[in-house]
Amino acid sequence: MSHAEDHEGTRRDFLYYATAGAGAITAGAAIWPLANQMNPSADVRALSSIRVDVSGIAPGTQLTVKWLGKPVFIRRRTEEEITAARDVELSELPDQGAENGNLPNGADASDENRSLDETGEWLVMMGVCTHLGCVPLGDAGDFGGWFCPCHGSHYDTSGRIRKGPAPRNLPVPVAEFVDASTIKLG
Repeated sequence: MSHAEDHEGTRRDFLYYATAGAGAITAGAAIWPLANQMNPSADVRALSSIRVDVSGIAPGTQLTVKWLGKPVFIRRRTEEEITAARDVELSELPDQGAENGNLPNGADASDENRSLDETGEWLVMMGVCTHLGCVPLGDAGDFGGWFCPCHGSHYDTSGRIRKGPAPRNLPVPVAEFVDASTIKLG
């Protein structure tokens, strides 16, 4: 074997490695924008957590805020609404799960597991019907809670489905009081 033939093999190896490296870099450069577009945009990241002043909400009324592009109902319930919600037997409910992001999976749908505070005065829920995504009307329906007029779903004063085609209770997002008059969502 001559000295020239020995160098020919190493040149060929170099060309293989250089071509493979250039191909890998080109593939990565082409794939990166496609993968990066699936990340949330800056405006969505900025709204991943919001604070809501609830000092002006009177008992028996609610505030609707927009969070992550969806309505959120924040209701300050009256003693009558709390009593009505707590008197319901769990066996009467179509969905017996709490649907509460603040609790572990498997928690029951008792009113205590759906309200934001121990007294049950504050209720925070996503305002999207679990049937087809409509926005239910407050202070309406057969159970004094919310009513979705699109397909006739009735929710009680704790946001639990009681009648109609909706399969689940209105979900409770991750929320907490940061002080006496401010609720943090997210």
